[in-house]
Amino acid sequence: MDMSYEAVMARKGEIMKRAIGIDYDEFESGSIAFDYERMMRETGYTLQEIQKIQSETNVGNTPLLELKNLTKLARKYAPKGKGARIFIKDEAANPSGSFKARRAATACYHAEKLGYKGVIAATSGNYGSAVASQAAMRGLRCIVVQECYDSRGVGQPEIIEKARKCEAFGAEVVQLTVGPELFYTFLVLLEETGYFNASLYSPFGIAGVETLGYEIAMQFREREGRDPDAVVVTNAGGGNLTGTARGLLKAGAQSKVIGASVDLSGLHMASDIQFNKKSFTTGHTGFGVPFATWPDRSDVPRSAARPLRYLDRYVTVNQGSVFYMTEALAQLEGIERGPAGNTSLAAAFYLAQEMDEDQIIVVQETEYTGAGKHIQPQLTFARKNGIEILIGDPSEEVPGKNIILPKDPGYIKAKDLDVDKLRKSYIRNCINNYKVEKVTEEDIKFLAEDTKSNEEFVKEVLDELGVKY
Repeated sequence: MDMSYEAVMARKGEIMKRAIGIDYDEFESGSIAFDYERMMRETGYTLQEIQKIQSETNVGNTPLLELKNLTKLARKYAPKGKGARIFIKDEAANPSGSFKARRAATACYHAEKLGYKGVIAATSGNYGSAVASQAAMRGLRCIVVQECYDSRGVGQPEIIEKARKCEAFGAEVVQLTVGPELFYTFLVLLEETGYFNASLYSPFGIAGVETLGYEIAMQFREREGRDPDAVVVTNAGGGNLTGTARGLLKAGAQSKVIGASVDLSGLHMASDIQFNKKSFTTGHTGFGVPFATWPDRSDVPRSAARPLRYLDRYVTVNQGSVFYMTEALAQLEGIERGPAGNTSLAAAFYLAQEMDEDQIIVVQETEYTGAGKHIQPQLTFARKNGIEILIGDPSEEVPGKNIILPKDPGYIKAKDLDVDKLRKSYIRNCINNYKVEKVTEEDIKFLAEDTKSNEEFVKEVLDELGVKY
């Protein structure tokens, strides 16, 4: 068999079909549109089935905590009568220490059910340890393919920390340098082993996160007699936001869904030189924006993570603000957690100051922390890579050049991204990637749903692009 890069990439469709057990062609329309809801319904599980699956391996039903001291602090900087109550859903209580255990529980159950002997995940993040943990419980072998190093063989403390966690659960970790070899190696391993592709972006992977959104609604109703006004979700590949929003909708909640990412604009995630210039491995704009505007860049033909379908608002925060809020959470609330959830916490701290005192804003997840994920090793690593650490106004931060810790909490801000601009980029990417000269009525309806807009908006964008309909 030809194992050259070109040959393996040419076989990716058949490799993926064997490794995930889904014939995506069944849901295609032959153009831009595909039947997203039918795919979710027919290849996934019901919410009740997923709750049962997750309960078998102690996943889910995590605590909901009110951050009373951070709420008080936010109110000090808010206009009179403003300062919503801040809550946090403590997903670090899951077996592997993050919400991704919900995805992994469903994926590993499905792999075992279909008779696969092992699972493979391509990730440098918490998902690897989640899959390793769930695979261990179900007696499956596990390989984690991790983009870890630059060309000098230097890896970020947080990524190396996660590799140790994967190995602790018995997984084999294949560590690679940044670049196209990640997907190539992933495909080769799937083909050679015949293992299951525990993709982050499969229908059952995304459906695994629906329980999180559903729990948030149910817990608030029991505790406060109402739904939260806003749910802030750290956004990277879009699965976290998609699954949570779908769970909220299944509970009948009308909470506003706000995405939050660390602003790493100007840094290229696939650049060998810039790979170690960032201090966050996920939850940043380098993933959040590209995946929002083209979700099907993932390792499956059609990604079930489609954040623009559900986003009401999208904000960014600076690296320094997230580091600051990580310490504030520990020192004011006695809760020590890792960086990803603190991205949405930094955003929520600012957004709470826009809201009324009787309103509720919830940070949708936390994650575990560990030796490589603490602030100190991350900032030390940044210094070693020529990043200047300053105290001042984080809005003046330049990713790849400095990290600015806020002088005081009043300097923590969240900046809005233009969601309509993202919607337009997504529609443009659909036209370019599918090379269509004329779109159908079905395509227009799909694009309106996929961007949470309307057919009028879609037609205006198509007119700008000179596309017939």
